[in-house]
Amino acid sequence: MTNLFSVKRTLLALGFCLCVTGNFALAAGPDLEKADALMKQGKAAEAYSLLEPFEFEQSGNIKFDYLLGIAALDSGKPDKATLAFERVLAVDPNFAGARVDMGRAYFQLGDFTRAKAEFETVLAQNPPPAAKATIDNYLAAIEKQESARKTKATGYAEATAGYDTNVNFATSQNQIAVPALGNLVFTLNPASVRTSDGYFGLALGGEISHQINPGLGVYAGADMRMRSNNTQDQFDSTSLDARAGVALGAGADVVRLGVFGGKYELDGRTNRDTDGLSAEWRHTINPANQLSAFGQHARYRFEPTISVNDFDQSTYGVNWLRIVNDGKGLVSATVLGGDERAPLRADGGKRFNGLRLGGQMQLNENTDLFAGLGAQFSKFQLANAAFSSPTEALTRDDKLYDVNLGLNWRFDKAWTLRPQISYLRNSSNIVIYQHDRTDVSITIRRDFK
Repeated sequence: MTNLFSVKRTLLALGFCLCVTGNFALAAGPDLEKADALMKQGKAAEAYSLLEPFEFEQSGNIKFDYLLGIAALDSGKPDKATLAFERVLAVDPNFAGARVDMGRAYFQLGDFTRAKAEFETVLAQNPPPAAKATIDNYLAAIEKQESARKTKATGYAEATAGYDTNVNFATSQNQIAVPALGNLVFTLNPASVRTSDGYFGLALGGEISHQINPGLGVYAGADMRMRSNNTQDQFDSTSLDARAGVALGAGADVVRLGVFGGKYELDGRTNRDTDGLSAEWRHTINPANQLSAFGQHARYRFEPTISVNDFDQSTYGVNWLRIVNDGKGLVSATVLGGDERAPLRADGGKRFNGLRLGGQMQLNENTDLFAGLGAQFSKFQLANAAFSSPTEALTRDDKLYDVNLGLNWRFDKAWTLRPQISYLRNSSNIVIYQHDRTDVSITIRRDFK
């Protein structure tokens, strides 16, 4: 980039009628004449090494500071260069050559806002053609960089190996008494009884976003997950989910409105389709605290032979996230509620509410410990005919608890290894819906940015 936009320092200096190309020699101190000669020979690093030891005592000397600044800049030290140019401009705010080089330094640092401000200030002074051409090239490069920053894409790929004590989320009892039939005992199909197995999983996903203007952006993303059990292949599953929407606002308040859809397959056949709408408002209280509110409405439609399970679900809640320990950890809390409308389901619709707590702590530079726990309580609307007796109508009442614990070890810039254990228990007043599950896994993940 320097070669593309460089203009001889002497040309800029003469063009702006600056007194920086005369005799730099001082009676005592740094040899400015030698440093200037080294710069003209393209030996910026040597010039910087020659001048840097005198920076403290020569600070404020405009000739010294300017030469030190361009030596630092051209030897790959833009942060040092800005300090020298600031001293120059503090003495002479109209020193256009120093202001151009300050813009170059900000450009190398990626601070395009300040770089643009410096270049535009010089343009307002009607610089000579050579300098103007350099500035125009830098401004065009800034525009290109800013346009690229408006569009961001991220992705990931994961592979997981694990062991699940209940791959089918089923009761551990293989015989069930049915009160509606005089407590006649039925033996359940093995597919409806708790089954454990090892498994292998793959996941791929990504999202792309584009900022149209500071207050409006758009996004789209998709995720694919596959899980294959070692022996219980009738419970193998694949899911594909996609989302898209808009982001409104900037700064402390951002609103995301979106649509989503998905397909879930079990044992190679479509099990259900999902589609819906989502909304989220995020408010940054301060750098350490963020509050958000969310809502979602989704339709779940099962394949025709089990379409009695179709339901519509509305969920809403609030979340609080706090950064702790000087940015090395975080805690979060979510309160949620909602309802399901399921006119054909045996237990009817339901209302539910829940709480989730989570946290993450940095153990060292490359390792984080994370944990979470949650609870959800559901009350169904209809008495279950099969499990009600002639004297008592039984309405289903579930309590779902889960906890997880794991580590994220970033063994490379883009790679993470995640061992994890999770436990889930669903308690219900109808025995067939009671189940628990322990899942132990290790995942390797590659992030793309």
